[in-house]
Amino acid sequence: MEKGTVVISLRGRDKDLLMCVVGVNESGVSVCDGKQRKLSKPKLKNPKHVRALAKRLTAEQMLTDRAIRKALKFISEA
Repeated sequence: MEKGTVVISLRGRDKDLLMCVVGVNESGVSVCDGKQRKLSKPKLKNPKHVRALAKRLTAEQMLTDRAIRKALKFISEA
């Protein structure tokens, strides 16, 4: 997984939510959705607990929480 990848959470309180990967490290992936999990405090998730989609967000779409929410809403409606 890379930064900008759109994922679906498979486990936890945020199950079935669309999220965006904002960081990758050895302990997991950091994801946010712009609403419950903001860019300032992303959620660290185990890569096994998310499923990557074929969609990616651009750098402009990842600048603010509002832009992330808008992009994820557009993807979920498509």
